[in-house]
Formats: sequence, C-alpha cells, structure tokens
Amino acid sequence: MALRTVLPPPLEEPRLYTELATWWPLFSPPEEYAEEAEELLGILRTAAAGPAGTMLELGAGGGSLAFHLKQHFTLTLTDRAPEMVAVSRALNPECEHRVGDMTSLRLGRMFDRVMVHDAIMYAADRDAARATVQTAAAHCRPGGAVVLLPDFVRETFESTTESGGHDAPDGRGMRYLMWTWDPDPDDETFETAFAYLLREADGTVSMSQERHRFGLFRREDWLGWMAEAGCPATTRRDPWNREVFIGVREPE
Repeated sequence: MALRTVLPPPLEEPRLYTELATWWPLFSPPEEYAEEAEELLGILRTAAAGPAGTMLELGAGGGSLAFHLKQHFTLTLTDRAPEMVAVSRALNPECEHRVGDMTSLRLGRMFDRVMVHDAIMYAADRDAARATVQTAAAHCRPGGAVVLLPDFVRETFESTTESGGHDAPDGRGMRYLMWTWDPDPDDETFETAFAYLLREADGTVSMSQERHRFGLFRREDWLGWMAEAGCPATTRRDPWNREVFIGVREPE
C-alpha cells in the first residue's frame, strides 16, 4: 500500500528554526559559506565610504555566514528564534547576540553596515518587507550602507530543487530535500517544501517535513522601500544570480 502524506500549510515559526534548530550545523554548516563570504566581503567593504568596522546582521540564523565575516567586522547578530541564536552563540561566542524580530527590532545604536541575508525572504508581505528595510535603516549610521540579499526578486524567480546534509562525529546525520515553486504566479509569495531525514547517534532514523512561505517582490519594490527609508540603493548580480541591493544611508 502506498503511503501518502499531505504537507500542512506553512507554519508561522518553521520547525527548522525551533525544535530542529540543533540540527542546523548539519543542514547548513559554515564551510558551505566560505565562497559566498569572500564575495560578500568585497561588497560590504566597498558599499560606502568611511569606516566599515561594525556590522549588524538581521536574521543571522545559526551564524554560519557570520563565522567567516567576524574576523573582518565587529558583529552583532540577531534572530527572532532563540533556538537559532543559541546555535550561533555556540559557533560565534565572540560576537554579540540578540533575540529580536527584523521587522521591529530597535537596539538604540547605529552600525557602519547593516545586512539582511536570505532571511529577508521571510518578509512574506509588503508590510513586513517595508518594516524590515526600515529596521535596517534605523540601525545604519549616516553614510553607512544597508545590504539586502533576497534569494529571488520577481524578475529572477525560478523553481529549484536542492538536496544535501552532513554527518557529525558523534554519529548523528542529516539529509534534506528542498523543492521550491510558486503556487500562484499572480500573488507575491512562493513556497519551499522541506523534507528532513534525521539519524540519531544510536542509529534511529526519523523523518520531518514542512513548508515555508516567502515574499516575492519586484526589484523596483525593494528599491522604493529603500529610498523611502533614506537608503537610496543600486543593485548588482552576484555569482549565484541573486540581486544584491546596496543602499547608502542619507544624512539625517
């Protein structure tokens, strides 16, 4: 008899970042970010004139990208999931960590650079996207730079399939499959279905699955929100065909 499981609608708090957060180092470890970090470092250093010593990352997750950037910046890393902040803190103990939502966080100080990596995709509606840009701008010093890296804009979206995973020295292992598609090309979201195979140290294997929903906006939408927030931006394509938005904070 065939077994058929229907995936429930996307969760407000995906399990990957909560109850499965301890598996993150086997899902997306730092070594997978080395090439991207090198490319991004050049963008961050040249994004604006003046000092580039401090940086705030909104939605830093498990800190795998920050692992490579912390030797070049004094980093403050934030995420709304305490479980992911704990993973990042273990990997990057020398960095400041804060729990906070990128749509509403206010730390009361400014940084030379503010970056939102692919976490920006979880801004799944226009209000959340605009609020995230405003949070970034509120923490960027005049003359500093805000850098946003959505996986897709509407103009570059394509369906994809990705798989991977790693093993740990203690015998644990993880393998995953990601399937990304746009259920409704007329709206401003897309989805990714995740399937995880999790092997415990004693050899027990379990499976978990879920759907994530992401925002999908036009290039001109992001440019408009950045200009509105006082960070008029330009864009460039990186080697992974992502649109990188680079905005310089205007004087107050």
